[in-house]
Amino acid sequence: MGGEAPNSDVSIKISGRGGDNGVHPLRFSDEKSAMAYSRDAEERRRWVSWLVPLFVAVNVAVFVVVMFVNDCPKHSDRCIATFLGRFSFQPFKENPLLGPSSSTLENMGALEVRNIVYKHQGWRLFTCIWLHAGVFHLLANMLSLLFIGIRLEQEFGFLKIGLLYVLAGLGGSMLSALFIQSNISVGASGALFGLLGAMLSELITNWTIYANKVAALLSLVLIVAINLGVGILPHMDNFAHIGGFISGFLLGFVFLIRPQFGWVNRKNVPPGSDMTSAKPKHKIYQYVLWLVSLVLLIVGFTVGLIMLFRGVNANDHCSWCHYLSCVPTSRWSCNERGVYCLSTQTENQLNLTCQSNGRSGVYFIPNASDSRIKQLCSELCS
Repeated sequence: MGGEAPNSDVSIKISGRGGDNGVHPLRFSDEKSAMAYSRDAEERRRWVSWLVPLFVAVNVAVFVVVMFVNDCPKHSDRCIATFLGRFSFQPFKENPLLGPSSSTLENMGALEVRNIVYKHQGWRLFTCIWLHAGVFHLLANMLSLLFIGIRLEQEFGFLKIGLLYVLAGLGGSMLSALFIQSNISVGASGALFGLLGAMLSELITNWTIYANKVAALLSLVLIVAINLGVGILPHMDNFAHIGGFISGFLLGFVFLIRPQFGWVNRKNVPPGSDMTSAKPKHKIYQYVLWLVSLVLLIVGFTVGLIMLFRGVNANDHCSWCHYLSCVPTSRWSCNERGVYCLSTQTENQLNLTCQSNGRSGVYFIPNASDSRIKQLCSELCS
């Protein structure tokens, strides 16, 4: 989505070697328990992160393709970095993030509610996750994905993290489409917030195996709160962030559950104590969280998709929810003006008049397409 992606500075240690601040397993009372732990630890060490770097490569490749299709010099004489040829960027006033035009993004699969509802293009809920509005947008999201995603993939494997990333991204797209219906939206921020949400739920569901629990929890909550707080600035799609975070938080209880081995911090063990019980098993609260989260996910996605494809505007049912995405102040307004132009086509001549600033333009283009008219109108009104 369109907002800045989060960075994670939380380092949570699962096992330590030496020192009193590490987490250490108890001595196993039987060979079977020891072998079970050994197999689990060995399996986690084998996981090498390849899917997250692949996601980064795909996002970069898609951006290159979008810029190739955009071909700014063909449609404008005010492109930025013209030495790049058809890969040059749209004028700064039109796209300050150094990227393509909004019409190109729409044609390539951006989230646009009217196309989803009236043209039944539900695939846009997925494709918008892989599109970015510009170089700055792409860099922010991909750096965050590397910092957060690689750590999680190394710990839980590519299948769980891959599914979590995509499903959280879909959850963010769905909530964004329900509340923001006048603009297009692109970006991986919803999926990234989903990874943050999963980190939080993983910490909760595997609570007993972590050292410095409270510090880790407070640090993670603070990071999430700061990033969600940034989302209330103008031109940020905080609904995508919120939807991705909630989806990831619930998915974490489903995908990232693991058995507890009775880990303790050595400094809390009384001298001379003989600790012999360490049979790995899931806790009852883990099963409860798993079941509740799964039910909420199924109900939430089902209800959300039904509302979306029926053309429901969620703002009509929540008069204050728009403040979750933008809070107006004396320094900025949350009311974005739409871009509208009056157009007339006479043979090979297209006449456009921007309704917001009154500027007019004459273009010698025969049978201009709707996407071409939108692009010219955007430039004329900027």
